[in-house]
Amino acid sequence: MAKRLRKAAPWEESPGSPANCLDDGCLMHIFSFLSPIPDRYNTALVCHRWRYLACHPRLWLRVERPLRNVTEPGVYMNLEAAVSAARPGDTILIAAGCTYLACNIQIKKPLCIIGGGELPDDTVLTCSRGSDNALEFLSTCKIANLTIKAELGCCLLHRSGKLTIQECLLQCEQNPLDYLSFPIVSTAIEYNPLPSLKEQGHGVTVVRTRIEGGAKAIRTNGTLALQRVRAIYARSSVFFWFEVGEK
Repeated sequence: MAKRLRKAAPWEESPGSPANCLDDGCLMHIFSFLSPIPDRYNTALVCHRWRYLACHPRLWLRVERPLRNVTEPGVYMNLEAAVSAARPGDTILIAAGCTYLACNIQIKKPLCIIGGGELPDDTVLTCSRGSDNALEFLSTCKIANLTIKAELGCCLLHRSGKLTIQECLLQCEQNPLDYLSFPIVSTAIEYNPLPSLKEQGHGVTVVRTRIEGGAKAIRTNGTLALQRVRAIYARSSVFFWFEVGEK
C-alpha cells in the first residue's frame, strides 16, 4: 500500500527564504527584537506562519472590542485586563477604531502600550469625570500612537521610572475648571545622588506629541523640571518635544 503523504503547510511548499527553514521558537525569538510598530507589525503581513508568530501572545497582548474569538489567548476587551495579565517587558497593542475607557489604571511593571491605527486619532483612551488620571506609571514604560483624553485631572500621572511618550495626542477637555487640568503630571522625586546611576532614575521624554488644553503641558510636583523644549507649528496642530529630568 502506498504511503500516504502528509500535506505540506503553506509555508513549507515554497520556502523562498532561508529564514523559513528556522523553527518557530527561533523565528519568534528573532521577532522579539523588532520594534512592535512598524517592524513586527509588518512581519505579520508576509505569510500565514509569520502572522501567527508575530501576533503570538508571547510577543504582545492585544486589546480589541468586540472580541472576535473569546477563546483566543492574549486578547482582552479592555486595557486594565491586559495590563493585569501582562508580564514585565510585554507590549500591548490596542486595536484602532474604538474608544476605550481608561480610569486610574496603575502600571507597576515595564510595558509598552501602542495604538494599532495609522494615526493617534484612530485609537482613543478616555478618562471620565471623577477620575484622577487615565494612566498612572510607577515603572519605566513607553506609550505611542495613542489619543488620551481627560475631562478633569490629568491624562498621564508619572510617579516613578522613565516614561516615554511618542507620537501621541494628549487632550484635556475644555471646562470651567480648566486650571485644574494637566495633560501630564509628574510627582517623581530624584533621590539618587550618584552620577553613575543617574540613567536608572526617573524622567519623562516627549517625542512629536500634540498637547491640547489644560493649564499647561506638564506639572511637576516632585524634584524634576522641564528641560529642552522644542515645538513645531503645523497647519492645524503644534507638536512638542521635551524632557523632564533632574534639576
